[in-house]
Amino acid sequence: MAGRTIAVIDYGMGNLRSAAKAVEHVAAGANVVVTADPAVVAAAERVVFPGQGAMPDCMRELDARGLREAVLQAAREKPFLGICVGEQMLFEKSEEGNVAGLGIFPGVVRRFPEARMVDASGQRLKVPHMGWNEVHQRPHALWAGIADASRFYFVHSYCVQDIDPALTAGVTDYGLPFTCAVARDNIFAVQFHPEKSARDGLQLLKNFVEWRP
Repeated sequence: MAGRTIAVIDYGMGNLRSAAKAVEHVAAGANVVVTADPAVVAAAERVVFPGQGAMPDCMRELDARGLREAVLQAAREKPFLGICVGEQMLFEKSEEGNVAGLGIFPGVVRRFPEARMVDASGQRLKVPHMGWNEVHQRPHALWAGIADASRFYFVHSYCVQDIDPALTAGVTDYGLPFTCAVARDNIFAVQFHPEKSARDGLQLLKNFVEWRP
């Protein structure tokens, strides 16, 4: 890992420092850089794409910083990890502000449907979905060393829906089952926050920095 660069993309809307610190913790000897420079992103061996807040703001800030093409190129060429809104932005569209995403994957991001927000006992579930929840895995290298149904930390009101089932790498139930991890080729992206998810979150990040898709 020595001498290799992992770029954490800075477009002003992610939990960047905690994500970078978590990656540094599991990537001994790597150069982990938080950057808004497209050239640094292009030169990095692998890329982390965090996101936090409203998707329309995230898309606007990504374009304002001239980072759209750098993200698209990285997603085509190198190991790429999307986190939270960084996962949602990979899809075609979000109902949040009726905004277009990057269109890397087909599918729509929708708000949790109010009518489905009840648990098995009939109690109302709050939106945003906030806290720890189980993730049921589909086979993928990034789950190595993580037990199925392990719990990860979520904070979100919208989730990916209407997607190709072949993209699904993990499912969580919150009123309804929803895809919380997607994967294809060199891309892996999650709705939860691995950097806030204790041992299993760090294991997932470690798997990412060692991943050879």
